[in-house]
Amino acid sequence: MQRSHRSDLSASITVFLIAVPLSLGLALATGAPLQSGLVAAVVGGIVAGSLGGAPLQVSGAATSLVVVTADLVHRYGWRATCAVTVLAGLTQLLLGVLRVARAALAVSPAIVHGMLAGIGTVIAVGQLHVVLGGSPQSSAIANVTALPGQLAVTDPTTPAIGAITVAVLLGWRRLRGRAGRLLGAIPAPLAAVVLATAVSAGLSLPRVDLPAWTAPVLPAMPTGPVLAIVAAVLTVTLVASMESLLSAVAIDTLQARRPGPHAPPARLDRELLGQGTANVVSGLLGGLPVAGGAIRGSANVEAGAVTRRATVLHGVWVLLCAGLAAWALELIPLAALAALVMLVGVRMVSFAHIRHVQRHREFPVYAATLGSVVLFGVLQGVVVGVVVALFLALRRLTHTRVTVTQEPECHRVRVTGQLTFLAVPRLTRAFAQVPDGVNAVVELDGSFMDHAAYEALNAWCVRHRSRGGHATLGDAAGRTVSEPVSAHACRPWTPWRNHHCTRPALVPATGGGQGPGRSHGHRHGHDHGQLLGGVSAFQRNTAPLVREELARLAREGQSPGQLFLTCADSRLVTSMITSSGPGDLFTVRNIGNLMPPPGSDASCDSVAAAVEYAVEVLQVSNITVCGHSGCGAMQALLGSDHEPGAQTPLARWLRHGRPSLARLGRTGGLGRGDVALADRPVTDDLERLSLVNVMQQLDHLTAHPCVARRVGEGTLHLHGMYFHVGEAQAYILDRTTSVFSAVRPDTAPETARETAKV
Repeated sequence: MQRSHRSDLSASITVFLIAVPLSLGLALATGAPLQSGLVAAVVGGIVAGSLGGAPLQVSGAATSLVVVTADLVHRYGWRATCAVTVLAGLTQLLLGVLRVARAALAVSPAIVHGMLAGIGTVIAVGQLHVVLGGSPQSSAIANVTALPGQLAVTDPTTPAIGAITVAVLLGWRRLRGRAGRLLGAIPAPLAAVVLATAVSAGLSLPRVDLPAWTAPVLPAMPTGPVLAIVAAVLTVTLVASMESLLSAVAIDTLQARRPGPHAPPARLDRELLGQGTANVVSGLLGGLPVAGGAIRGSANVEAGAVTRRATVLHGVWVLLCAGLAAWALELIPLAALAALVMLVGVRMVSFAHIRHVQRHREFPVYAATLGSVVLFGVLQGVVVGVVVALFLALRRLTHTRVTVTQEPECHRVRVTGQLTFLAVPRLTRAFAQVPDGVNAVVELDGSFMDHAAYEALNAWCVRHRSRGGHATLGDAAGRTVSEPVSAHACRPWTPWRNHHCTRPALVPATGGGQGPGRSHGHRHGHDHGQLLGGVSAFQRNTAPLVREELARLAREGQSPGQLFLTCADSRLVTSMITSSGPGDLFTVRNIGNLMPPPGSDASCDSVAAAVEYAVEVLQVSNITVCGHSGCGAMQALLGSDHEPGAQTPLARWLRHGRPSLARLGRTGGLGRGDVALADRPVTDDLERLSLVNVMQQLDHLTAHPCVARRVGEGTLHLHGMYFHVGEAQAYILDRTTSVFSAVRPDTAPETARETAKV
């Protein structure tokens, strides 16, 4: 916890040092009062940082809205521009309530990486002019063309200060490691800026110039055509929302490749609500429109931020400095701040990203996005990237290669690529090269075939066979291809729902004298008959379907991605609830889905051993603890009247559930306020204890060293789940809020990960 506080503090200072000059520069570029940029930075940090759904996103004056805001200021005046900002914020709140933000998830990673690289390039080139003692131009191209002239008139003192700043930033980690704890608490940006300020003392250099603070003006409704005002509000809404959502996705991508603990993934609808609230407050206080920015957010991630504290603190620092410490900021040379920002921009151009997109054949999308962001702007670059991505996807969908080769035993027609109706003419020409009466193999090497293509293939096969030939449709692995289906047809319930048919008929007892012993023996025989009947049904119906997959698993061994810890209750059918099959889950079942913490006696080693095997040997990436309604173990805990030291096996085992019982009572009212269901009230204390027990066993899991290590590395995620047997309804735990939310039939996998990921 102390380490995360230090990381957040360091990151907040880094972002604060970026946000102040950036906010002032954006305000200057729009023609608004300079303090409006600082208002946007404060509100974006504190309001959007506290309420938004992207914990590491840093909001402030929107870079993509400079041109739009400048036009509004010129056309309607500053007070009317503030009113437009308020109305745009209210519109964002409406969009957030309507939950339309998920569309941002459809953006290709190549577009996100290209956008980041483009922004980084623009930042680096622009800030290089400030390091050289000049001022950035209006575009990246203008900055590049003006560099020779800037170099000719540069005073060596200013770039020397920038060079000192860069040297400290690059070498601080190594120097800090040698110097020990004394320097360990000082973040590199703070050390670099302080040293550059000290070295430049007494020199005549451009320095930070903060404006005098004045009272905010109240917004006033713009006067003019209603349609023009509505268009202005919608433009600000859409541009600010798109920049915020794309930046949130980009920041998630950045932190995913960073080692160590990660913040929860962005909840985009909540982020839209947070941005809307921030714009309403910023407009009322006389601030610029607010949006999440990839520049500040990327710097936040690169500086090591772990929680939303870094975002909120950056807003607090801006507020304090603007009101109380303006004199201290005015000592800082602009060259030092520019060098800091320039290095942030350089780091946003990642060669690892370039190799990644190249490996997935997405480099044209990356290059087009990067180039367009540099040449035209962020949103324009994203639009170009989307167009190029759609073009490539359409080309791949329609690009099909059909070849015919004559082999000793057959004529082979090989189809490479996706087989759609557009490829039918080429397919027909290839079939014309196959003589009648020969053995023909059609090999499909692609992942998609539409109905028109299938009909063409099937019609040719029927015709070829009618003329004395033999035709086989197969894929590259030699498997026979059948008609494509329109929907997922796997139904885990189907082979089980008629399980009563495996029960043998009950033979009525004849004669007298039937006692309890006879009834009990008959019941045992009946249950055993049902079991054998079910096994027989498996051999008859299911084994032929799964034999190939089980044979593969027997050869290759198991590699499940999930450890599923649940109760031994017979009503809990894990494969049915999770729609899983052989090799999907490594399942551990015990009474009460309990996870004994480390240090328990040897009688509990079986569960810990299973967890260690799954985490260390199988390398699972997820562990789910699943409780359920009507749990007998929880009922026993609530009604137990025996001493904790009781020596029956059941009592010894249930003592691992006593921390859950204690947790239930600690918050008062038997746990009310500690846990909740999102869609309905908790029914009773038994259900409440079952929910609390899931949370407690997750805490026990994290106490095991192997689990804690993998979670800290970011390679293992823990999830909580609750299954209501009577409702056949699963609930997923959000550990940040202690709320279990129902999983709906139309819940997307991405949404489930957002809700459940630790």
